[in-house]
Amino acid sequence: MGLSNLLFNGWIALGAKRWISLYFFRFQPSELTKLFLPVFIAYYFCEQNQSVYNQNTKQIKFKNFLFPLFILLLSFVLILKQPDLGTALIILLSGVIMFWFIGINKKFFIISISIIFLGAPFFWKALKPYQKQRILVLIGQGNNQKEGYQLEQSKIAIGSGGLTGKGLFKGTQNKLAFLPEDHTDFIFSVICEEWGFLGAILVLLLFSLLFIRIIFIILDLNNLFEQIIAIGLLSHIILSVCINIGMVTGILPIVGIPLPLFSYGITHLWITLASLGWLNNIAIRRFYY
Repeated sequence: MGLSNLLFNGWIALGAKRWISLYFFRFQPSELTKLFLPVFIAYYFCEQNQSVYNQNTKQIKFKNFLFPLFILLLSFVLILKQPDLGTALIILLSGVIMFWFIGINKKFFIISISIIFLGAPFFWKALKPYQKQRILVLIGQGNNQKEGYQLEQSKIAIGSGGLTGKGLFKGTQNKLAFLPEDHTDFIFSVICEEWGFLGAILVLLLFSLLFIRIIFIILDLNNLFEQIIAIGLLSHIILSVCINIGMVTGILPIVGIPLPLFSYGITHLWITLASLGWLNNIAIRRFYY
């Protein structure tokens, strides 16, 4: 019964049921959404519904977005129930970015933002206690020895690195176990402590060059199907980088998002590499059109 629970009901860690145990490693199935959602949206608009474009206005009627929107919201809710707010938000935002690129009406964004503001009290009540604490810590409340401990230690690690850092594997905050989750969510704090400000700038520069290069490739594509897929694959990587760095520096609430290509985690690393590999394949194929 215990083995059956682990295989079919998921593996519980850190209060969340996000993983399936495959004996040799644990796999996070929600990460697959980052790969398959862009393909579904591209297929829906470019293959399944080739006539959704209005030939005169080059716009898509809002009713054609209803089914993809339903699938997106369903994915968001199911992942949120694990609970995994970070991954759920990345999936939601990636989908919205793809809809924006495809040409969803601007009224959609106006109505959505209005609902978020008007429904803020309800959304606040729906949050779990630890999620509320993370938001309160962001605005300066909370005890630095309790709910604010992670962010406090992260800022200490970042600030103590100075200009050039303490040296590789010589960071005291992570080596002496003051910094929680130093190999996953807070790996950027370790980079800042050991490599300093210059090392952090180097990492940001490399990410920026990678993203800019991919964006130029997407703009050079003539195939709408591949453009939508490429935007979806790139979006989740960019969002992960921005949210992770934002949360460890105290700009955004802590939501448990790994830093792509740096954080430990087999599933997240595999999905990131698969996305980049797919993008590389799209980049090569553009020369054959």
